[in-house]
Order: sequence, then C-alpha cells, then structure tokens
Amino acid sequence: MTVRIATWNINSVTARLPKLLEWLESAKPDVLCLQELKCAADAFPYEPVRELGYETAAHGTGRWNGVAIVSRIGLDDVVRDLPGQPGYLADDALLPDVEPRAVAATCGPVRVWSVYVPNGREVDHAHYRYKLEWLEALRRASLEDAAGERPFAVLGDFNIAPGDEDVFDVAAFEGLTHVTPAERAALAALDAAGLHDVVPRPLKYDRPYTYWDYRQLAFPKNRGMRIDLTYANKPFVDAVTDSYVDREARKGKGTSDHAPVVVDLDL
Repeated sequence: MTVRIATWNINSVTARLPKLLEWLESAKPDVLCLQELKCAADAFPYEPVRELGYETAAHGTGRWNGVAIVSRIGLDDVVRDLPGQPGYLADDALLPDVEPRAVAATCGPVRVWSVYVPNGREVDHAHYRYKLEWLEALRRASLEDAAGERPFAVLGDFNIAPGDEDVFDVAAFEGLTHVTPAERAALAALDAAGLHDVVPRPLKYDRPYTYWDYRQLAFPKNRGMRIDLTYANKPFVDAVTDSYVDREARKGKGTSDHAPVVVDLDL
C-alpha cells in the first residue's frame, strides 16, 4: 500500500483551520502530524476534520504548545507525553510543567510520534537545558521502535537545523540556539539509535527550508531554516519513495510560518 505522511507546525489550529482543511483536501495525506496547536485538546476542531474522513488524537492544555495526529488509516495505541518526559520549571512556577509536546499513535502499518521540541530560547537559559533533557527523553522513548520491524518515525518541529546548510546564513546564528553543537549532538544520538533524517526535496530554490520568519520579508527572500524533520527507522526509510516541502502552503495571508513536509511511502 502507498501511505502519505506529513508534518506541519500549524501555529494555531484555530487561526489556521481554513488553511488546514484546504490542505487536507488538496494534499490528501493519510497521516498528518501537527504541532503548536495553541489550544486545549477539547477545543480542537474535531468535527470539520472528521467530515474529511480523519480521526484525531490531540494533546493540548491551553494557548501554548499542543500536538496532534490526524489519520484516515487508523489511530490506535495512542500515547500522550514521552515516557519520563521532563517538565519545565518556569520562573513563576512552584513545580515543573510537563508540557503537551508529544503524542504517538499507530496508523495502519506505521507508528509515529508527533513532537514539538522546546525552542531553547537562549544558550544560557534554563529552557535550553530543558530542551536537551527533552531530546534525551525522546531518544530513550524511541529505542524500542527504532530497532523494530515496523516502520516508525518521529516527525515534527525539532527546533534544530541539522547542518549549516539548513539555515540561510550560518553566520547570522552565531551564538544562538537551533545550531549549537549540543543540539546537533542530540540529533546525532537519534541517528545512532537507528533513526535517520529523511531529507525532503525543495519545490523551489536549492534548499528544503521549512520555516521562514514572518518578519523582514524572510519568505520571499528565502531566508529560511530546515527545522521540521522526519527521523525514521530503516523499515520506514527503505519504503520512502518521495519527500518534499510544500512551500506553496506557506504563501499568502493567514498562513503558518512553517510549511508542511510530506513523505510518501510504498509499504
């Protein structure tokens, strides 16, 4: 069977609902991993998505973060949060908050995690240490599935550019997060665990950027980053027939600042 899986940081599913429904109808993914819902799970627009033939497993608690898996080929064995997922202790909080940043499900022949990796903010910030701890929890959570026979992938907004070629100008990121050796070492640890970067092709220009800031005409100038990633085990990688960044979905008004990344499989 052929399976189309995609990932998209939607940057508010409520604000972007018309764009989401339009894209589901045009791209016809079998599975879509969403990040940055910015809504509680009970506020997710289940019904309009269901009308297009999709089930949804959403995980959100409020106006920040939030992830979901939308599927038309099954949605079983849903898990919310990574096993042992660390929380973030905000300056004004008494206890760490385990944020809604990960959800997993088995969709037909594949198992996927939709993840929204913490941003990290600044290298000397507590959020950066939290990001690295979170990535280690993701690695541990993926070990069994990475080594398994079933196609498995972690898809989402990793908030890390794997290489210097994955940002428009590496000098512009000197001393900033998303490109540090420690963050890239966390991606290398996923690779060592058996999960490999499925690099999509660009539909325009020479680099498959997935994110462009809203400011300073970043999109028309193609000042982008590749931070929306697919890390997959060998059975998944071996089944990939194509992968691309749907840059068209980033065009126009009212769009997310991320573009969907599509992966086609022949299983």
